[in-house]
Amino acid sequence: MRIARWETDGRLEEGLVHGDRVIPFPDGTTTAGLLAAGLATALEVGAEMLAAADGRGTALAAVRLLAPLQPSSIRDFVAFEEHVEGVSVSVDGRGGVSEAWYRYPTFYFTNPHSVLGPDERVTPPRCEALDFELEVAVVVGAPPRDGSDLTPGEGAEAIFGYTIMNDWSARDVQAREMQVRLGPAKGKDFGTALGPWIVTADEFADLVDDEGFLPLELEALVNGERVGHDLLSNMGWPLGELVAYASRNTRVVPGDLLGSGTAGNGGCLGELWGRNGARTPPPLVAGDTVTLRVERIGELHGIVGAAREVPEIPPARPRSRARTR
Repeated sequence: MRIARWETDGRLEEGLVHGDRVIPFPDGTTTAGLLAAGLATALEVGAEMLAAADGRGTALAAVRLLAPLQPSSIRDFVAFEEHVEGVSVSVDGRGGVSEAWYRYPTFYFTNPHSVLGPDERVTPPRCEALDFELEVAVVVGAPPRDGSDLTPGEGAEAIFGYTIMNDWSARDVQAREMQVRLGPAKGKDFGTALGPWIVTADEFADLVDDEGFLPLELEALVNGERVGHDLLSNMGWPLGELVAYASRNTRVVPGDLLGSGTAGNGGCLGELWGRNGARTPPPLVAGDTVTLRVERIGELHGIVGAAREVPEIPPARPRSRARTR
């Protein structure tokens, strides 16, 4: 089942994508409500909607798709060893993979207020190394118990569905910020694209292997030219374990979004820059288009816009370190 949000005739609607049509939810039903109710309930609602559809709905081509959800939070993991190997050189000048990476699946929080939808134009900061990141994102539904300290099996149970994620990245800004041993911050939080819809987890059950890995084929294209491809199962941890780790000493709740981290083998330009020793292929510029394809989910298109002028922030002032006025 595919769940989407869209705009038509100035109205925001959400519902199902069925074939080449979109079918709005009945009154009172929302994506957020279905996430909270859990996957089993959502599938029942969807089955009832499709049984009663009788050709109703609107042509998919006639609506503007939006991000398929408004996440309550976004945790973005870095779960592909091959990505870490390459991108670490281009971001911090050091090669290899830290031993710490292998122990637990690391993530950072990114900005839920700058989520973009399909075909939406990203407005980056002024930078010289704009990049994309090819990821699959887990959409959390109703988790077992209270969503706290989940086991890996319970983490897998909490997965409602999947969408495609493009973590737009200003690599030179990121590299400057991370010298302070924090971040990434402004190198990342200007835009995270999601879409084109949520595909519910039941659609992938036949592909999940005995360890919980999901071998979906992934592909990234810039201006129509393929620059990367990988399998989602090349992650160091299956997705259920990412959910479980995210829940440690806290909670995951319906509507939380967990990025897989960037795929390897050209899942971003930064990895290729690290391996090539130069910024080839070149960084993204205004007018470039990025297409991310994920098997059984679809395609997410994004357009690079021009950077906008922003007020300047002065550098830190020298201070006396006096302890009294």
